[in-house]
Amino acid sequence: MRTAEELYTTGIRDHFAPALRGLGFQGWRHSFSLPDRDRWAVLGVRAVPGDGRVRYTVNLSVTDKAAWDRRSIRPDANSPTGLERWHAPIGELLPVGGEVWWEVAPGPRWLIAVEDSVAAVRGYALPELRRRLVAGEREHYLGQAELDGVNGALAAARLARIQRAELADGVLELHGAWSRHDPAAHAVLAGAARGFLSVRDARFHAVRVLDTLGRTLWEFRPDPGGNHPEPD
Repeated sequence: MRTAEELYTTGIRDHFAPALRGLGFQGWRHSFSLPDRDRWAVLGVRAVPGDGRVRYTVNLSVTDKAAWDRRSIRPDANSPTGLERWHAPIGELLPVGGEVWWEVAPGPRWLIAVEDSVAAVRGYALPELRRRLVAGEREHYLGQAELDGVNGALAAARLARIQRAELADGVLELHGAWSRHDPAAHAVLAGAARGFLSVRDARFHAVRVLDTLGRTLWEFRPDPGGNHPEPD
């Protein structure tokens, strides 16, 4: 029977890497990037072997090539340098939030973890990296510590947290793993929008809620009768 390390190596070499190249990434083994003239959009695979199994996760980063001294070798998303425009573990993009690890161990179902990690890259990491390559300059609005109150209310309602809050073209955008068809998410986020709008920050006039694929779910504006989502 092959060891976990052998299965992991096979999984990355014969399944994970070819799948990522099929999605448009360049690279191999533990480092991949999307082609771009001005920025490095990098995906790194970090593996930790032990106890007869290999656990691995995925980290992401976007770095200006000018800040990287125009070196030909891509940055390592697993080892942040402080030069990144953005850096995050893939778990921050997934509905579960926090750290996400996949585990390869000997047995007939060892490949499932690799296939699941490819699906996570396809559904969450790739869209986010592409968005950050094409998006114009966005102003970071609040950090995770400052969003604790809203995220606490979301957690109490068993809802996904706000992954990021950004300002773009006079709108405060809240991104997270929500669904348009979830009334609880709508209720909590409508309350959050009322709070943000009550500050009367001149930098934004509306609050837009988007899912992890960047699709608009609801938009809230100041209204004498309360904040209501605009018709789609």
